[in-house]
Order: sequence, then structure tokens, then C-alpha cells
Amino acid sequence: MRRIALGLVSAACTTVLVATPALAQNPHFLFANNSVNSNGTLSTSFKEVGLGTGTTSVRITLTASATAVYQCFNNGGKHPKAGNKETLQSDVIASGNFPVRNGQTTGTLTVGPLGPGDFKCPAGQRLFLESVSYSNTRVSDAAGNSLGATPDPISRTLHIQV
Repeated sequence: MRRIALGLVSAACTTVLVATPALAQNPHFLFANNSVNSNGTLSTSFKEVGLGTGTTSVRITLTASATAVYQCFNNGGKHPKAGNKETLQSDVIASGNFPVRNGQTTGTLTVGPLGPGDFKCPAGQRLFLESVSYSNTRVSDAAGNSLGATPDPISRTLHIQV
């Protein structure tokens, strides 16, 4: 009788110890890393853990403040002394659903660069994207967990004809 009781108590303890970690949830981001490619696009790679084993996907959102500088150049490759230049600033956002495996997810979201809007060059000149910068970059999930991405701010000098 003692062996049966000890076996039942042992089985119950094992079940509790194994089941508790599986149910534990403490969602948080381990990292969020920024980079800007040669086209001026911001990419933010991230990893979120502690999502629990019952979660199959999570929606992640990237937000940032973006700046883009456009400039006109003449056919000789010089920018006019008048300095036909426009600086655009706006908030940008991207989101996506990411699969959860073993209570964690990793992924990358991309945004930008800002377009030139209505900015046009006069006849005989061409429009170029000269630089981009991003600040206040942050990844977040639907539950309100978030992390600022690094480096922040991040920028890149470009010279891309639009």
C-alpha cells in the first residue's frame, strides 16, 4: 500500500513540475537589431521569447521616425547652387505575423525609404535620394511588449537616381 501511495504522489509531483513550465508565459524581446541597405530600406531583425507553447503565431510591429533627403543634380553631376533639395520626415510602420515554435519567434521587418512626394526637378536635372535616417525604432507585439532597436538612430548616405 505504501508503494502505491508513494508512486501516486511521485507521479503527481512529476506532472506538476513538467506542466508548469509549459504553461508559463513571460513574453519579452531578446534583441532588435537595425540595418539600412544600399537602397535606404530599414531592416529590423528581432527575437521574442516566453510566448508559451500554446501560441502558434504572434503579430509584431515595427515603428520608426524616418527622414529622407532628395536633391536635384544637373547633367554634369553637380547640384545647382540654388540647392534644389527637399527633406522629408514621417513616421513609418510595418507589421507581420510570425510563427511561434517552442515559445519563441524570430523575424525581420522592413520599412522605407520615404518617397519624394511631389518634389520634382526642373528640366535638365535629375532627382537623387541622397540620404536616409531612422530614429525611435521599436518593435512591439499585440500584448504591448516592446523593445527599442539598436543602433538608434541609424542613417546611410546614398546617391540613387529616382
